[in-house]
Formats: sequence, C-alpha cells, structure tokens
Amino acid sequence: MGNTLQYLLLGLGGGAVLAALAMGLLLTYRASGVVNFAHAALGMFVAYNYVALREKGQVLNPLPFGPDRISLLPGETLLADGTRELYRFKAGTALLLALLLAAVLGLLVYVLVFRPLRSAPTLARIAASLGLFLYLLSITRLRLGSQGAVLGHVEPLLPSSVVNVAGVDLQQDRLWLALIVVGVTAVLAALFHFTRFGLATRAAAESEKGAVLIGLSPTRLAAVNWMLGAVLAGGAVILIAPISGLDPTNTSLLVVPALAAAMLGRFSSFSITTIAGLLIGMGQSELLNLSSNVAALREFNLQQGLPFLVIILTMILRGESMPTRATLREGHFPRSPRPANLTLWTAVLGGGAVAATFVLDSTWRQGLTVTCITAVIALSIVVLTGYVGQISLMPLALAGVSGFTMAKFQRDFGIPFPIAPLLASLVAVGVGLLAGIPAARVRGMNLAIATIAAATAIEELVLKWGWLAPAGGTTVPAPSLFGLDLGIQATGADFPRRPFVILCIVVLAVSALAVANLRRSATGVRFLAVRANERAAASVGLDVTRTKLLAFALSSFLAGLGGCLYAYGHPSLSNGSFAVFSSLALLATVYLGGIASVGGALLAGLFADGGLLTAAMGGSSSPTQFALQGIVLIVVAIAYPEGITGAIYRLAARVRPRTPAEDSASATVATADAGAAVPAATP
Repeated sequence: MGNTLQYLLLGLGGGAVLAALAMGLLLTYRASGVVNFAHAALGMFVAYNYVALREKGQVLNPLPFGPDRISLLPGETLLADGTRELYRFKAGTALLLALLLAAVLGLLVYVLVFRPLRSAPTLARIAASLGLFLYLLSITRLRLGSQGAVLGHVEPLLPSSVVNVAGVDLQQDRLWLALIVVGVTAVLAALFHFTRFGLATRAAAESEKGAVLIGLSPTRLAAVNWMLGAVLAGGAVILIAPISGLDPTNTSLLVVPALAAAMLGRFSSFSITTIAGLLIGMGQSELLNLSSNVAALREFNLQQGLPFLVIILTMILRGESMPTRATLREGHFPRSPRPANLTLWTAVLGGGAVAATFVLDSTWRQGLTVTCITAVIALSIVVLTGYVGQISLMPLALAGVSGFTMAKFQRDFGIPFPIAPLLASLVAVGVGLLAGIPAARVRGMNLAIATIAAATAIEELVLKWGWLAPAGGTTVPAPSLFGLDLGIQATGADFPRRPFVILCIVVLAVSALAVANLRRSATGVRFLAVRANERAAASVGLDVTRTKLLAFALSSFLAGLGGCLYAYGHPSLSNGSFAVFSSLALLATVYLGGIASVGGALLAGLFADGGLLTAAMGGSSSPTQFALQGIVLIVVAIAYPEGITGAIYRLAARVRPRTPAEDSASATVATADAGAAVPAATP
C-alpha cells in the first residue's frame, strides 16, 4: 500500500504538467476553435530557451537561417583569480524572460498561422498545427545538434528536498507543482467567470457571430488567450524539466495525455481539466509501478496507453466531446477530382520508373524506393481522409504493426512471400478496425485526437513488445518468388537491387490504380457522400458507420502493405522507424501534395525524407529541410487548402475551357459540399 501511495504521489508532478498543458489547449480552443497539436512543442522550445538563458545568457534563433544562438549578455567576464566566467541570467530573470518569449511566440503563432485559418477547413487547421510541430521540433534540433538536444539534467527551480507525506518520502517539487497548478486553475476560473475579459471570451466561444454583433473583437480576445496558453505551456515544461529532463520529441508528445485531460473537461472547464490531468499523471505513475513489479508487464509501457483509453472512453460516452463554436464561415474538405486516363498515366509513370531503374545510380534508386514505399502508405491517407473525411494520424503505426508481423510470419513460422505480407496487412486491418470502431461515431478534430492517441499507444504497447519487435531490432528475410531473389541487399553500387526497386514500383502502380478506380466506383461516390454530409447521406439510405469502417479497413490494408515493403527495404528492422512524429510528418506531407487525390500521394512520396527530392539535393536530409517543409506546409494550408495538386487542378480548370457536363458535375459537388442531400450511388 505504501509503495502504491508513493507512486501515486510521485505522479502529481507529471499530472500537474499535463493539467497546465491541457488548460493551455482549452484557452486556445475556446478563443479560436483550434486544437494546436504543436502546443507542447511550443512549451518545449521555450524551455530550451530558458536553459540557454541560464547557461550562457542566450536565446535560440527561431528562424531557419542565421546563427544558432543570439546573445543577450556581453559574454565572458574576468574574475579576480584570473579565470573567466560566462555571463548568465539568474533563475528568476531567466524564467521571466522565457515566459515573455512564450507570450510573444503565442501571439505570433496566432497572428501568422491560425488567424488566417479562422474560416478554413478543420483539416487545414490540423495540417497547419502539424507544420508548426515539425518546424519547432526541427529548429530545436538544428540549433542544438543531435547530441545536445537531449538534456538529462536541468537546474531545478523548485525545492527538491525530501518530505514525509502520509508516511511516504516524497520530493517537494512534486507537491509544489501540484499546488502551483491548482492556484493557476483558481485564478483562471475567477478570470473567466468574474471579469469582463473572461465573460467576453466565453461569449465569443459560444457565438463568434454574436460577439461581433455586440462590438467585441474575437481577434483581440483570441490573441490574448493564445499568449496565456503559450505561457502556460512554457512554464509547465520549464518546471517539469528538472524532474524528467528535456527531449524534443518526447516532450512535444506530452500533448497526447494533455488532450485526454482537456477532453474530459470538454475543452471548457478549468477545474475538471486540472483534476483530470492530475489523475492521469497519477494513473500513469501507478501503471509504471505495476509494470516494474509484474515481470510479464515490464516490456510494455502501459502508462502510454492510458491517454488513449481515456480518450476512447470519453468519445464512447459523450460522442462529440468538443463543444462546437459558431464561426463566421465553415470550410470544406479539398475537392477530390475524378481520375481520368488511368491506363495512360500508369504506363507512362510506371513504365518510365521501371526503365529508369536500369540507368539510375545507387543514390537515385534508393530515393525511388523510398518514394514508392511512402506513396503506398500515403494512399491509405487518401482513402480514409481524402475520400471519407476521417482524419487519421496513425497510418505509420499500422505500417509498423504489419512490417513486424510479416517479419515474424516469415522468420519464425516459415510463411513465404507473397502470402506473409498479405496476411500481415490483414493483421493491420484488424488493429485499424479496433481503433476505428470506437472512433466511428466522431469525425474531424475529435477523430484526429483519438488517432494520435492510438498511434502513441500502438508505438508503446505493440511496437515495443519484445515478442513482436525486439529492442535490438529484428531481421527480415528477403522476399523471393519462383526462385527469383527480390531482396534489396547488395554491395556497393548494386544497392539497392533492381528487382526490389521494380517490386516497389509494381506494388505502388497496382495500389494507385486500385485507389483511383475506387474513386470512380459507386463505393467512392458513397465515400464522398459521407464526407460531404453524414446526415444527408444517412437520410438517403447510406450506412454511415459501415462506410467509415470499410474505409478504415481499406486504408489499414494499404498502410500494412507499405509497412511490409518498408520492412523488406530494411532487413534489420527497428521500432524507431514508426514513431508518432514520423506519422504526423507523413500526414503533413500528404496534405502538402493533395490529400484527396492519387497525385497527392505520389507527391508525398516525392517529398519524403530519403525520397527522390532528397536524392536530388545530394542524398541526405537535414533539420533545415524539415524546418522549411514545416513552413511550406503552413503556407500551403493558408493559401492553398487543397494542396499542390488541388492548386494545379484549379489552374488547369481556368486555362482549359469547361464543357456543360463538367459544369453540371461541379454544381453537384458544390451542392454536396454545401450540405445538401447526396443521391445514393448507383452503378
């Protein structure tokens, strides 16, 4: 009992940070209707600046060009004994400067990124927040380097001596963190219930139109709330850093349990959100205790599955768990053009790629391989998000499940190629449906939150399960068919082997044809009808839930197929290849290309890390490339919400004369997007 109580109390520190991050998410959502997936990443960047201020009196340069750091103090000073010492800020001053920086960053993020997206589709806002996530993560790694980015020790701000609480020895800093967060909660609750600013913010959250009519400025209210939210994020990560250390990726992913706490509070109640955050932190700590005491559970990170469980249960019990906001205008999903000339495009692109394998050198062949594999996984996003409007952030997690399962089937059970990858892809379908069944009741931002939590749970519980994915990695047997070796392994300029590159091209061509024909089929029309208006689709007899689950199954199969190709391309497979960050980056890249078309998936493969674009840039990627990719994604989300292919289609439509049939089709699509009933699809 004493051990259990000790772990529960130890979880107060982490729970307090989750509560603070969740309240920041609550502030920004109530003010602008945006769930910022980069919220914890913003706090992470502020915390690294606090460390730089304490150590050398410097701040990190937030721009992708120029020096790594900017000095705010003159540098070194000569002491009386002849030694030199760096000027640096005291802890209190550094904290105030870091929080001021957080407020400025929060204001800039709102004004430059999310204010222009006020009336944009939900998908565009999610893409912009993922672009911001990529940018903050990449710029931090760029400024600190891969070796200096992870900090195991940060000088503490709070007292850390041991005290006895209910017979349990506990460091004071956990208690101080909990008390600080409870105090902040009380202040925010009073601010929003008893002051003009709080009442105005609540009024704008209830009805933005009504706020404008009575003379309130939703823009100013949102800007102040974004500043407060950024200060909460920065302060929370700074205070937890001495306890947990700082890691760019892991710290940024604290947004997942924070989202669970915010959903329990329905993105509206500070007190419930704080209680939920504290309880989630304490529950994670106790699950860590349970895992350490039960031998069979030691290889599972059970605490990472708790946020997913909380989110799913909340959605099952409440359905749409986020309160809606009355905005001035709602946006819609990108247009999904009907593919044409499929045979010609397949022959030209597929045949050209196969021919190119015989003339390209090793670097370009490797880039072509990565492009094809990424494009296959990207097609899964096109099916689920582009065609049905279900925003999923877990395709790469499903690819990892399939890749490791396929390796297990071939290595341990002797199941040959191509049966093993097909069976493994069906396993991915099962996992995808398990996550999709509870989430089938929701869509939009709610589903995005559920699937990012699912991706985190899959990464920690499945892809780190020693039986399936050993910690040191696993070997993947080479594929062979009728005695022909289709493996990738070779030495020198023969790597990757041409038969494997051709295999990837063939799988991509078949998958792309299948997805394109799906769009042209009656099933594709049903998908688009559900995407346009679920109620209207149901009113004409479509089974919306069954349609969504079918899309989940097809999407999961494609992701699994891409995961098997990835495994064959990495005969020493490690679970780090399928991290949640990579899944977020993939969705962002697909959106950049055009999430509702096959061409968008092909462009996503082109832009992929290690793909043909990387080969054209010399064969290696860098944090600068990812930072610029994040900026481009934000710009595209603001200026071209339909992605690059959508912009190309629009340009072509302006240049080419339109036929009466096309005018009629455009009117039908516009009517569907406006929410009118869509006729049931007929052959």
